[in-house]
Amino acid sequence: MEWLTAPFEVTFVQRALWGGILVSAICALAGTWVVLRGMAFLGDAMSHGLLPGVALAALFGGNLLVGAVASAVVMTAGVTALGRTPRISQDTGIGLLFVGMLSLGVIIVSRSQSFAVDLTGFLFGDVLAVQEQDLFLLGVALLVALTVSVLGHRAFLALTFDPRKARTLGLRPRLAHAVLLALLGLAIVASFHIVGTLLVLGLLIAPPAAALPWAHSVRGVMLLAALVGMAATFGGLLLSWHLSTAAGATVAALAVSLFFLSHLASGLRHRRTSPATPALPKAD
Repeated sequence: MEWLTAPFEVTFVQRALWGGILVSAICALAGTWVVLRGMAFLGDAMSHGLLPGVALAALFGGNLLVGAVASAVVMTAGVTALGRTPRISQDTGIGLLFVGMLSLGVIIVSRSQSFAVDLTGFLFGDVLAVQEQDLFLLGVALLVALTVSVLGHRAFLALTFDPRKARTLGLRPRLAHAVLLALLGLAIVASFHIVGTLLVLGLLIAPPAAALPWAHSVRGVMLLAALVGMAATFGGLLLSWHLSTAAGATVAALAVSLFFLSHLASGLRHRRTSPATPALPKAD
């Protein structure tokens, strides 16, 4: 059993594990709504849209997290504003913001003669470099995400399953959509330092998608997604240690692998019982 426990006797691997656990919980809260509402492209666009803020922060010696938050706010405001423009579809607006923010980030990086911005770290993260202050910030982010999820649960449900009813009940669907975008931005900002922007969707989408066939409620999807993400974190760090592979990429790859295994097992289960397609979780 030494091969199972040896990596986690090292301090920086322990911090990486705790960081991945916290990120898995945050991503489960936001990622469940991303999966249920089919917002994967938006998640991808927002994760890449962090580059300008991160690049400027690195260029002027500022805090990368502050830069990422600033870019996330700009992306959230932009998506919300374009979503209210009747002549532009949501996908078109998201795509334009995606390309625009990414291009701006690359331009900023190209103007840096010292190449101060570590694009590799931004794109792929460095889970093994997690520090104690990072764990504290992740803990705060989790508390904020949990608070938003609890307070906005009813509005998010109505917005996801019956937007017309949300408006009828006075739940202010536009505001709920904006808050949901903010929750998504929080999850991405909290996660990009761990697995990077290219891999963040692995923890944001794969665990909730893996949990979907087995859970019977939205809360059940969130709980199971958090467990899947934590399992991917533990297994990814373990494999990375023994195989000498990139830790963040291994965690994300394992999360995606668990998604395929989950749906394969679900397909076999339903083939034995009935040919019906599993329904979406009920609104709880």
